[in-house]
Amino acid sequence: MRNILVVEDSPLVLKILEHLFRQEPDLQPLFCASLGEAQVLLETSSALFFAAIVDLNLPDAPHGEIVDLVMQYSLPCIVLSGSYDEHRRDELLLKGVVDYVLKESQHSYEYAFRLLHRLESNSHVKILVAEDSDATRHFIRRVLTPHLYQIIDACDGDEALRILREQPDIDLFLVDHSMPGISGFELVKLLRQKMKRNELIILGLSADAKGSLSAMFIKHGADDFLRKPFCPEELNCRVMSSLERRDMLRALKQAALFDSLTSLYNRRAFYEQGVELLRLAQKGGHELSVAMIDLDHFKTINDEHGHASGDAALVQFSRALRQAFPDTLLGRLGGEEFAMVSRLEGTALAVELDQLRRHCATLRYANGAPALSFSAGVYHGSPDDLESMLHQADMRLYQAKRGGRGCTLNTATGRDT
Repeated sequence: MRNILVVEDSPLVLKILEHLFRQEPDLQPLFCASLGEAQVLLETSSALFFAAIVDLNLPDAPHGEIVDLVMQYSLPCIVLSGSYDEHRRDELLLKGVVDYVLKESQHSYEYAFRLLHRLESNSHVKILVAEDSDATRHFIRRVLTPHLYQIIDACDGDEALRILREQPDIDLFLVDHSMPGISGFELVKLLRQKMKRNELIILGLSADAKGSLSAMFIKHGADDFLRKPFCPEELNCRVMSSLERRDMLRALKQAALFDSLTSLYNRRAFYEQGVELLRLAQKGGHELSVAMIDLDHFKTINDEHGHASGDAALVQFSRALRQAFPDTLLGRLGGEEFAMVSRLEGTALAVELDQLRRHCATLRYANGAPALSFSAGVYHGSPDDLESMLHQADMRLYQAKRGGRGCTLNTATGRDT
């Protein structure tokens, strides 16, 4: 839960903000209508607040005094204003406010909430600024610091390359075109040979007036381009938009690979990963085991205890499965059906599954529901193709369920464990 100080005297704006906060359970607003009220709260409880949203013109602070007050306490400050003044905007941004937002429409207030959410995640975002001009480098740091990013400086391309090698978790790279040593343009080409766009965002910088330069940067792997001199607002918008675009791509990739309920690989991703594991095993001359797993009496759980109980059973089982087999390829193929590819020998895998079954029997997922149980079929042998191996395991799973459920049928022994 994040506490947000809101200083606003307009009843209409307050109504809009209250409505938006009701949709954000992780954000808790504390409302003030004047500079005086805010001062009392900050003097006594400033450490409780994560950020502030303030009206630029209050009855007892008509000239933006509330901004100076909030910033005395080092709180990220989002300013709301009913009128646009470009000079005032630039002044506030250089002073260190997060952003200057006009009270124009519902979209404006939603944008302010986007900023709050970005502030929450920005503390984990590392930005490398490669720029040989001290003045430009300090300007960029001054503009980005209020957004709570971790900022690292480099004075030339060679230093930037060294930092990127030492810190592979850098999220965004701001790079000037013309620097001593390796140029920004050459650096972009070099980095894109090794790092994908979802691994490192690159924004090119240059004072060169040629439009072709920005095109060259982007064609060779940069995500965006800024022409110097640029205003603080433009820099912030480009950085935030790039990060949001990356996060959206990561979310889409997550949705494409993982089952939303259990967070295990979905059918498609499981098969893709499994085929690669088999290829590596064939190359190394190793044998693999596969298992097909099915929760017992799952239809009864859904019919008699509700689908929420069925979902809880799937989540509990998936969590237990990951804990029992942390280094094994696991997937939910659909419904209550799961699969795995393991380097364990068949008998050893069956023993591990039996231990998991005993653990699952102790789990509680819904009041009055039956104990969590599963049946499994294991096949072990030289990798041929994944489909055939899973079919063999599935045949043994069918025999295990037909034989009374709650057991594992293993290739090596030909009997239940």
